[in-house]
Amino acid sequence: MKIGVPKEIKNHEYRVGLIPSGVKELVHNGHEVSVETNAGAGIGYSDSEYLAAGAQIMESAADIFNYGEMIIKVKEPQAIERARLRKGQVLFTYLHLAPDLAQTEELIKSEATCIAYETVTDAMGRLPLLAPMSEVAGRMSIQAGALCMEKSQGGRGILLGGVPGVAQGEVLILGGGVVGQNAAQMAVGMGAHVTIVDRSLDVLRRLDNQFGNRIQTLYSTQDAVEEMAMKADLIIGAVLIPGASAPKLITRDAVKSMSSGTAMVDVAIDQGGCFETSHATTHDEPTYIVDDVVHYCVANMPGAVARTSAAALNNATLPYVLALANHGIFCALRNDPHLMNGLNVHEGKITNKFVAAAHEVEYVSPAQAGLI
Repeated sequence: MKIGVPKEIKNHEYRVGLIPSGVKELVHNGHEVSVETNAGAGIGYSDSEYLAAGAQIMESAADIFNYGEMIIKVKEPQAIERARLRKGQVLFTYLHLAPDLAQTEELIKSEATCIAYETVTDAMGRLPLLAPMSEVAGRMSIQAGALCMEKSQGGRGILLGGVPGVAQGEVLILGGGVVGQNAAQMAVGMGAHVTIVDRSLDVLRRLDNQFGNRIQTLYSTQDAVEEMAMKADLIIGAVLIPGASAPKLITRDAVKSMSSGTAMVDVAIDQGGCFETSHATTHDEPTYIVDDVVHYCVANMPGAVARTSAAALNNATLPYVLALANHGIFCALRNDPHLMNGLNVHEGKITNKFVAAAHEVEYVSPAQAGLI
């Protein structure tokens, strides 16, 4: 199979769909890989390293899209990239279609086959291709939040871990999944007082077993969230409904009632955000202030630590890329129902029920689309 890897063009996005070790595995399996020049330069992977791994180097993204039977990316395709997709071509990347009508409409129009990292599942119902970036984003959320708490950033001027004789910061984490667990690890390590809320008692029990009395766990109700939000110095939004828009757990009215200088980090912003006052920001201008509350809503947080993130993502995606390339797209999807769950768009049809519901368009099952 001919595989194309373009350079990412989203603001401050330095990750790359395949690192040289992944290219070498694909070439060893008999596939041809072309990489856009300088695709990995931002994280220290030179064209010469890709050439040594067996890739071809192409001069432009247009060449890559024309060449590739399968396109491997990191972030959702931008408008100019969506215009280059074609029927019969496979796109394998993060998509986050539920909150993004424009992208959804253009992917439908392209008639390409689009598989989203974030909706691929495993036998235990987990999201194996979202997990590594959730780990990174969860850990980063505390770093970013600690900075937002500084007075110069509009925060309350509180040190997360406090010092002897002075209370530590209060951290509220909404959601106890992979993001929430990793955020808690960092916050506890920095000495903060941490509260995690979640709707799953099993999740709360797991967190209690992991952290013991170093954290407080609460069952998530609107009352509990609002009560704890009023006490928090830092709030981490870490909720996820696979493939769907994130629920709004912090209302606009609640933000108005918070202490001046409270910091909020919305890790769920890729899925529309879980604060009513959230809107996506970039690494150039990561924060904004609403009612004296600092909001950090960068849509590609892991891009800030791009070399770590790219390696972690490649470790997770490579087995699926190999399956798609070795067996062919349709055979690979039929053989693996968990990979099939990643299929969001196929030949002009929406094949993910959550995306279809979000945009009120017809849902076509993989069987109806002729894939099973």
